[in-house]
Amino acid sequence: MKKNLLFLVVAIIAILIASYFFFIKKEITPILEIEDSNYKTLNVDPSLFLTDGTNFTIKVVDCTLSSGTEAKCYEITTNGVPTDHKMGPWCPNNISDGPEAGGIWLEGGKVHDVDGAFVKNMANFYKDDKWLMYDEKGDIFTTITKEDCENAARPDVGVEYENFCVECLPAHVADVKSSYTIPMTPVRLRNPATYRRGPGGRGMVSQRGIAFNGVVFDAPAPTHAILGAYTLAPFDDAGGHINPHAGYHYHAATGVSKKIAQPDGHAPMIGYAMDGHGLYARLDANGKEPVDLDECRGHVDAIRGYHYHVDEAGKNNFINCLAGAYVN
Repeated sequence: MKKNLLFLVVAIIAILIASYFFFIKKEITPILEIEDSNYKTLNVDPSLFLTDGTNFTIKVVDCTLSSGTEAKCYEITTNGVPTDHKMGPWCPNNISDGPEAGGIWLEGGKVHDVDGAFVKNMANFYKDDKWLMYDEKGDIFTTITKEDCENAARPDVGVEYENFCVECLPAHVADVKSSYTIPMTPVRLRNPATYRRGPGGRGMVSQRGIAFNGVVFDAPAPTHAILGAYTLAPFDDAGGHINPHAGYHYHAATGVSKKIAQPDGHAPMIGYAMDGHGLYARLDANGKEPVDLDECRGHVDAIRGYHYHVDEAGKNNFINCLAGAYVN
């Protein structure tokens, strides 16, 4: 009888221990991605970046990839100020201004010039009579100070900033610096890593990649939140605008930043994704988009190995997921 009781106690303890490792330990142990080495790998070339040794630097660091692999990475530190083009303009001053006075807006898969006529037509464009971003003289209500920028760029914008064109200026983020880490050698995964979508996500980086000028290709702009507050936060012609906390960043690839032409007529290279794979423009020299892109907007060729092609500028998107291991 005692032996049976002892056996029962031991069995219960064993079940409890097994349950801990199966259920609880499973929750706290990160799920490592499975690597796939059956493809050509090209190392990241740091010489392609327009570093200046001060505001834009690159150094080699040890890192751990999302696949669990210990690796060498490039740590890129930048103030986000492009050296190959000017930033702005964003908001036109008056409804009589032409496209050169303002930037662009991304809506319905298309790129729209934010000129005076666009601002004047906002009520018709969005089918909402509450839009009225200008006074009786046609002057457009625009944020001016850093405080205005910070208040109008929040998700819970107050009514005092409704119908404002939000224009955060380079001077507002002069002291902002950011660091990003990408693998020196890309590590392809068998299953792509999708981007985090709200609470409970996998914690993957939200940025899509880095342009050669050090400006980040960011996650899609929250245009619904911006418009929901009856504000407009245009992008400049390069597809970038300024966040008071994150600095200048891109939401569309419009062909303004540095690009590297390919001798075979392939689409030009415009930077690197956060997993170290190359980022290329959407169209080749003949204006054609590849027809064999995968779910992440990537494919393989004999010269470039696996690489991505960014989405149309009007889509407010660059790539859909990462096919390679990344650094959290």
